Amino acid sequence: MNIHTLARRRRLAWLAAGLLAAGNSPVGAQTAPASNGRALAATCSACHGTDGKALAGSGMVALARLPKEQVTAQLRAFRDGSRPSTVMQQIAKGYSEAQIDAIAAYFATVR
Repeated sequence: MNIHTLARRRRLAWLAAGLLAAGNSPVGAQTAPASNGRALAATCSACHGTDGKALAGSGMVALARLPKEQVTAQLRAFRDGSRPSTVMQQIAKGYSEAQIDAIAAYFATVR
Protein backbone atom coordinates (compact mmCIF):
# COMPACT_ATOMS: atom_id res chain seq x y z
CA MET A 1 0.00 0.00 0.00
CA ASN A 2 1.48 3.34 -1.00
CA ILE A 3 1.36 6.69 0.79
CA HIS A 4 -1.44 8.00 -1.45
CA THR A 5 -3.68 5.05 -0.61
CA LEU A 6 -3.06 5.53 3.10
CA ALA A 7 -3.77 9.24 2.88
CA ARG A 8 -6.97 8.59 0.95
CA ARG A 9 -8.15 6.03 3.50
CA ARG A 10 -7.39 8.43 6.33
CA ARG A 11 -9.43 11.20 4.66
CA LEU A 12 -12.33 8.81 4.11
CA ALA A 13 -12.20 7.66 7.73
CA TRP A 14 -12.30 11.28 8.91
CA LEU A 15 -15.21 12.00 6.56
CA ALA A 16 -17.19 9.00 7.82
CA ALA A 17 -16.41 9.85 11.45
CA GLY A 18 -17.48 13.45 10.90
CA LEU A 19 -20.77 12.43 9.32
CA LEU A 20 -21.54 10.05 12.16
CA ALA A 21 -20.49 12.51 14.85
CA ALA A 22 -22.77 15.12 13.33
CA GLY A 23 -25.68 12.74 13.71
CA ASN A 24 -25.80 12.01 10.00
CA SER A 25 -25.32 8.80 8.13
CA PRO A 26 -23.95 8.80 4.58
CA VAL A 27 -25.31 11.70 2.58
CA GLY A 28 -29.05 11.33 2.18
CA ALA A 29 -29.25 7.87 3.73
CA GLN A 30 -31.64 8.91 6.47
CA THR A 31 -33.81 11.21 4.40
CA ALA A 32 -33.95 9.60 0.95
CA PRO A 33 -36.74 7.14 0.30
CA ALA A 34 -35.52 3.57 0.42
CA SER A 35 -36.80 3.01 -3.12
CA ASN A 36 -34.32 5.54 -4.45
CA GLY A 37 -31.37 3.17 -4.79
CA ARG A 38 -29.52 5.35 -7.26
CA ALA A 39 -29.47 8.35 -4.91
CA LEU A 40 -28.31 6.17 -2.02
CA ALA A 41 -25.68 4.47 -4.20
CA ALA A 42 -24.26 7.86 -5.17
CA THR A 43 -22.59 7.96 -1.75
CA CYS A 44 -20.46 5.00 -2.87
CA SER A 45 -19.02 6.79 -5.91
CA ALA A 46 -16.10 8.48 -4.14
CA CYS A 47 -14.42 5.11 -3.61
CA HIS A 48 -16.19 2.65 -5.90
CA GLY A 49 -16.54 4.90 -8.94
CA THR A 50 -19.52 6.46 -10.67
CA ASP A 51 -22.37 3.94 -10.76
CA GLY A 52 -20.12 1.43 -9.00
CA LYS A 53 -17.71 1.20 -11.94
CA ALA A 54 -14.37 1.33 -10.13
CA LEU A 55 -11.37 2.49 -12.10
CA ALA A 56 -8.96 -0.22 -13.16
CA GLY A 57 -6.01 -0.37 -10.80
CA SER A 58 -7.77 1.59 -8.06
CA GLY A 59 -7.86 -1.40 -5.72
CA MET A 60 -11.58 -0.83 -5.10
CA VAL A 61 -14.27 -3.39 -5.77
CA ALA A 62 -16.51 -2.60 -8.73
CA LEU A 63 -20.08 -2.79 -7.44
CA ALA A 64 -21.83 -2.54 -10.81
CA ARG A 65 -23.41 -5.83 -11.96
CA LEU A 66 -22.81 -7.62 -8.66
CA PRO A 67 -25.76 -9.78 -7.65
CA LYS A 68 -28.14 -8.06 -5.25
CA GLU A 69 -27.66 -10.85 -2.70
CA GLN A 70 -23.89 -10.37 -2.68
CA VAL A 71 -24.02 -6.61 -2.13
CA THR A 72 -26.71 -7.00 0.53
CA ALA A 73 -24.73 -9.65 2.39
CA GLN A 74 -21.52 -7.59 2.32
CA LEU A 75 -23.20 -4.38 3.53
CA ARG A 76 -24.87 -6.27 6.37
CA ALA A 77 -21.55 -7.92 7.28
CA PHE A 78 -19.88 -4.50 7.42
CA ARG A 79 -22.76 -3.12 9.48
CA ASP A 80 -22.76 -5.92 12.07
CA GLY A 81 -18.95 -5.95 12.27
CA SER A 82 -18.41 -9.48 10.98
CA ARG A 83 -16.43 -8.09 8.03
CA PRO A 84 -13.71 -5.72 9.21
CA SER A 85 -12.85 -2.58 7.29
CA THR A 86 -11.38 0.86 7.75
CA VAL A 87 -14.40 2.88 6.65
CA MET A 88 -17.24 0.66 5.48
CA GLN A 89 -18.29 -0.48 8.96
CA GLN A 90 -19.07 3.11 9.93
CA ILE A 91 -20.81 3.91 6.65
CA ALA A 92 -22.94 0.75 6.64
CA LYS A 93 -24.19 1.41 10.18
CA GLY A 94 -26.12 4.38 8.80
CA TYR A 95 -28.27 2.33 6.43
CA SER A 96 -31.61 0.69 7.22
CA GLU A 97 -32.52 -2.75 5.85
CA ALA A 98 -34.67 -1.13 3.16
CA GLN A 99 -31.85 1.20 2.15
CA ILE A 100 -29.35 -1.66 1.90
CA ASP A 101 -31.82 -3.55 -0.29
CA ALA A 102 -32.33 -0.48 -2.50
CA ILE A 103 -28.58 0.08 -2.94
CA ALA A 104 -27.98 -3.59 -3.76
CA ALA A 105 -30.89 -3.67 -6.22
CA TYR A 106 -29.54 -0.59 -7.98
CA PHE A 107 -26.00 -1.94 -8.40
CA ALA A 108 -27.36 -5.24 -9.70
CA THR A 109 -29.04 -3.36 -12.57
CA VAL A 110 -26.14 -1.12 -13.59
CA ARG A 111 -24.62 -2.14 -16.91
